[in-house]
Amino acid sequence: MAVEILTRDKYGTWDDFLTRGQKEGGAYLSIAWKEAVEQAYGFKTFYLTVVEENLIKGILPLVLVKRPFGGKLVSLPYCDYGGIVGDDDSTTAMLCERACSLAKTHKVELEVRCSVSSPYLEQHSDYVQVSNKHRMLLELPGTSEALWKGFKSKLRSQINGSRKKGLTVQLGGRKLMNDYYQVISQNMRDLGSPVHAKKWFDCIVRGFDNKGLVGLVYNENIPVAAGVILIHGNVVTIPWASSLRKYNRLSPNMLLYWAFLEYSAKCGFSVFDFGRSTLGEGTYNFKKQWGARPEPLAWYRLDSEASLEQRSNEGLQLRSVLEKVWSRLPLSVANVLGSRFRRYIDL
Repeated sequence: MAVEILTRDKYGTWDDFLTRGQKEGGAYLSIAWKEAVEQAYGFKTFYLTVVEENLIKGILPLVLVKRPFGGKLVSLPYCDYGGIVGDDDSTTAMLCERACSLAKTHKVELEVRCSVSSPYLEQHSDYVQVSNKHRMLLELPGTSEALWKGFKSKLRSQINGSRKKGLTVQLGGRKLMNDYYQVISQNMRDLGSPVHAKKWFDCIVRGFDNKGLVGLVYNENIPVAAGVILIHGNVVTIPWASSLRKYNRLSPNMLLYWAFLEYSAKCGFSVFDFGRSTLGEGTYNFKKQWGARPEPLAWYRLDSEASLEQRSNEGLQLRSVLEKVWSRLPLSVANVLGSRFRRYIDL
């Protein structure tokens, strides 16, 4: 066996490997994500494969997020997980050793974000857990009718209430990107957080093609809520969703999520991934009301001196200050600055 860096002529074999049914796989590990990172932000990628007799036995996607000062080799940035997908412990060990070597060469931290706990990394004393986040997963029934009937009456009333207030939903592709970005950029500014470049979202939707879908909720002709879903195998994932605060009384986010869930159930997908949340916080409670269950994410950092609690406290203090400043910026300024700074924020 040998560890190789994936070349363009073997992109198909990478995606084929991911479709074999490994539970650690997912939309974020696909080649479409790799190409979006490269095209939108220009970062170098190292998609490692363990090959035996021309067959892939394991993979580890890595992105070198270079910042003006320092950087990080991460699997993967801008999403909930990347991590190792391998047939056995020896494969995992080979991939980790090569990743460590790359991190040392580029003099950066190494962070491996796994969708499930990794026995190898758990036992490796050089790796420290650096996440307390959970994915929120909903098992979908065979039909949208069964899904609807399984909701509590309060949830159904909120969805129906949005419709009665005149909100409408549209699902589509890149043609909806302008309206999508109008919503998400304003919401992120209001939250005090830099927004991704429009090119990033466009690259994602284009790269995933018919496995990526944009959703918009309109109040008359005004876009008031927006989101994107990505499809991999039988799992539908929603990495981004936003709604405008001034329209909260209309509950457009409820209609948006129902549209995505209804579509997923009708198409016969088996799991809807609401994305990561912290137990007990607002986003967790929002996702839980749909029936989603928490599943812990396992993020590991190599040679991490600071504890999870320490890093968390430091991050919260800095974040609080930045949010107050950012939320007061004019939208046009926030969009220009955000598209430049967001690339360096790997979360």
